[in-house]
Amino acid sequence: MDMDSMQLFNIVLTGVLRGGLYALMAVGLSLVFGVMNIPNFAHGEFYMLGAYFSYFTYTYFHFGPISSILLAAVGTFILGAIAEKTLFYPLRKRSKKNWIMNTFLLTLGISIVLQNGAKMLWGNTYRGITQYWPGKVSIASFNISNDRIAGFCIAMVTIAIFWLFLNKTTMGRAIRAVSQDETGASIVGVNLNVIHTLTFALSCLLAGLAGAILLSISPAYPFMGVQPLYKSWFVLILVGMGNIGASIYGGLLVGLLETFAYMKFGSGWQDVVSLAIIIMILIFKPRGLFAKKGVKSVSE
Repeated sequence: MDMDSMQLFNIVLTGVLRGGLYALMAVGLSLVFGVMNIPNFAHGEFYMLGAYFSYFTYTYFHFGPISSILLAAVGTFILGAIAEKTLFYPLRKRSKKNWIMNTFLLTLGISIVLQNGAKMLWGNTYRGITQYWPGKVSIASFNISNDRIAGFCIAMVTIAIFWLFLNKTTMGRAIRAVSQDETGASIVGVNLNVIHTLTFALSCLLAGLAGAILLSISPAYPFMGVQPLYKSWFVLILVGMGNIGASIYGGLLVGLLETFAYMKFGSGWQDVVSLAIIIMILIFKPRGLFAKKGVKSVSE
């Protein structure tokens, strides 16, 4: 393999590994927007909580890597369900107009509370681990840590299970029905309150899982959720708001673009490239590249 082919292979491999985690975050954000019409700006904080949960279960209680990651997912699922029942459910009962703006402000408030709550509880100290799974794998003279490979595999398996859940189970089909026509789903007997709580909890689970998976690469600290949140929004704007399936491809695409920009132009350029593409999308195709019919664009 010549140098150009080697470099291209490295870009593709690194981009796919990075994009898999972006996809996991973006699917959760897309889910809650597609079903509940909530632009969740606290999504990154559930990523942060997942990282903290995994850190404490792994280092203090000495659970194994898989157990720590799963417990972090369960923890963020429970917190998501509590948040929906105590905050979004009452708002839904009282707020019939300006729902998107009201939930935007609410999630922004949740984000600030969670960031400062984590700071009060655990301080600004970075809390991370050296590795979940020791060692590296050499692929065409390119070394990749076992943690990155395992993280990508866990993300892809989770997305596959989630896809099967949405398409093959009664509850999953109910979620899809609500995303397409909430009134019609309610008429045929779907319990909207259950679906809304489950949807928000699942979205938080996916974010928490991503934070737990990346603990050895990105240590837990109170403000760590900002960048993953931005990346998730990049993906959603790219593919179309609420388009859950396309979020997978969008995450991989953003990962590839950022890796290419970083390797070709240097540090910092990955965000420039992402933002430039998002601006072009908003100007020329504001509903996104794979927008679903009837879904509003970001600018609407």
